[in-house]
Order: sequence, then structure tokens, then C-alpha cells
Amino acid sequence: MRVVVLGLRGIPNVQGGVETHCQHLFTKIAAQGHEVTVVCRRPYVNADLSCGPVKLFPSRCPQQQNLEAIFHTFIGVFHAWRFRPDILHIHAIGPSLFVPLARLLGMRVVCTNHGPDYERGRWGRLARSVLRVGERFGSRFAHAVIAISPAIADRLTARHDCEVDVIPNGVVLQQRRTAKTAFAGSGLQSGKFILTVARLVPEKGLDDLMDAFQLASLPADWKLVIVGGADHSNQYSRHLVTRGSTIAGVVMTGRLHGEPLAELYSHAGMFVLSSHHEGLPIVLLEAMSYGLSVLASDIPAHRSLNLPEARLFRMGDPSSAAQKMTYFAAHPQTAEAEIAQINRVGEMFDWDSIAKKTLDVYGRVLRP
Repeated sequence: MRVVVLGLRGIPNVQGGVETHCQHLFTKIAAQGHEVTVVCRRPYVNADLSCGPVKLFPSRCPQQQNLEAIFHTFIGVFHAWRFRPDILHIHAIGPSLFVPLARLLGMRVVCTNHGPDYERGRWGRLARSVLRVGERFGSRFAHAVIAISPAIADRLTARHDCEVDVIPNGVVLQQRRTAKTAFAGSGLQSGKFILTVARLVPEKGLDDLMDAFQLASLPADWKLVIVGGADHSNQYSRHLVTRGSTIAGVVMTGRLHGEPLAELYSHAGMFVLSSHHEGLPIVLLEAMSYGLSVLASDIPAHRSLNLPEARLFRMGDPSSAAQKMTYFAAHPQTAEAEIAQINRVGEMFDWDSIAKKTLDVYGRVLRP
């Protein structure tokens, strides 16, 4: 089977949930003998990079927040048509704006909806309107629609009267690292820092998290580590970096992946995700896969992971988060709870199973 993938910035190791999803999913699919080509945005990938059995095709695009995805997907549809794929798999609702064009060119299209991006705080009125149209076009004109969570699927069914397959994000279970190279000289101590991993954008609630860290009654040697960068330098991302540098105990690392990030997951005392909006956050699954004590805002995407109510705090309420952070810093997760959590996420969010379900959707689309 020949599959072309469109809608993401690129792989491997490009920041973003859609990018992480595609890196794992299509590596699995390509490893089964299928030909997979990912049309990437050139500013995010090196043309010399590879991603295992997945082929990369870098394509030009303006590195400007409001134009990047639209321009790249429009051009990418024509690149895909040249490859003559059996399946064109488009990810996210903005790129789904061009599903009708792909259909006109004779391609069979599968769309994965990663969530209602028009709810993200960074978009203006025009951009939100375009994203809503993208969701509508993807839902109504694709040969098959995939949602990464039941909540997204229910929303699409109610709004667009379409059939939806629920295929979630996945996680790779990891062994905890003993090395501490990633935070040598940073003043961090194993088990005595709160970790979050997020892009520096408004919907991640990082201002709330900094406020909560200042309000929490934590031991003096605890720190807050924020891993992540901004796709586009802007006033908000610069504000976060500046603010983080002025708060005692806050460590902003920028983007990390691979072993440095694995070491931070391995030695964190707690993982907190304060997002106002998510599809199904892979970083939270990753934290749970390490057995970490986790806290998250009470948005639907986090509730869909069946976290205990005690592990959820009110979205946008730093005092609520601070109370939970104070309590769980003093009450670490037991070894038994860690093992049960790791086993649960390993069973529910296995990439091999996710790849099989995706291939089943492809087979249905191609069936005469």
C-alpha cells in the first residue's frame, strides 16, 4: 500500500502532538512493508534527515503562523497527487480544508481530527472561521474520519452527522534512566522538581502553572521545569521566557527530546499539565508511562484518561493546582500505584494496536 501523509510540520523529533503521533504511527505502518511518505514543512526538517522506513519529502512554506499550514497543505495535495498514493492521510482540521481538492484529484482521503483547534487562544476570528470550515470539510468529504478521543468523535457525529473511528494516541513504555546528564549543573535534584512539557502557547496554561508554583507550599529545594519552545517567536512566548527567568525555582530548558527528556521524566517528582485545550496529550501519556505522579487540568481530554478526581484541578485556577501540588509533593505515589498506572497506559495506548486499527480503516476505504 502506498500512503502519503500531510498536515504535520514534520518528523522526526519535531515538537507537537500531531508530529509525535505521526512519527510513531507511520514508523509502525512502514515497518510492515507499506510505502509511507510524509510531506514535511521544510523549515522544520533537515533534508538529510530520515525517519527509519518512512520517506520524507520536504516542501517549502512560509514560516508564518497564520499562513504556514494552509499554504503547505495546498501545495502538499499536488505533491501527494504526483506520488499516486492509495491513501492520502491528512492530519488536523486546518489541513482538512483541502480534502475536497484531494477528492477532485481522484485520491482516497482519510482524515484524523486531533481536536477543535479553533478553541485555541492564539487564533483570531478569521483563522477560527477557517478552522471550522476545515473541520466541516474533513468530516463531510473524507472517505473515513478518525478521532483521537471519544469526546472528539461525539462532537463530530453531533455536528456533522458523520461516521467516526476512534483511534487514540499511543505511548512507548520506557525504562527509567539513572543518568542525570540532562540537568547537571542546573541545581535540580532527583524527585524534587515538577515537570511539564509544552509548547509556549497560550492554551497550555503555563502562566497558570507558574502562578500555582508560586502559591504552592513546597519544600524550598523543589523546582519547576518547563520543557518546550515556540514554533514562532512572538510576544507571548517571549513573555513566558522572561517571566520564567524572574521566578526563583523555575527552569526553562527550551525544546528537548531523546535521552535528555527521558532523564527529566525519570527523575521528576511530579508531572503537571495545565492546558486549557488538548486533543489527547501524548506528553501526559508519556509521564504516566514512567509511573510519575501526575496532575492535570479538568478539561475533557484529561478526564478521558480516567484519572482519579484527586489528580485533576480546576482549569485556569492556580490556587486549585497549588493545593494539589502541595498535597502530592508530600504524598508520593506508591510503587504499587506506579506499576498499575504503567500497565494501564501500556494496554490502552499501544502503538502496534493503533497501527493495526489505522490499517483496518485504510482497508475499508480501499474495499470495492
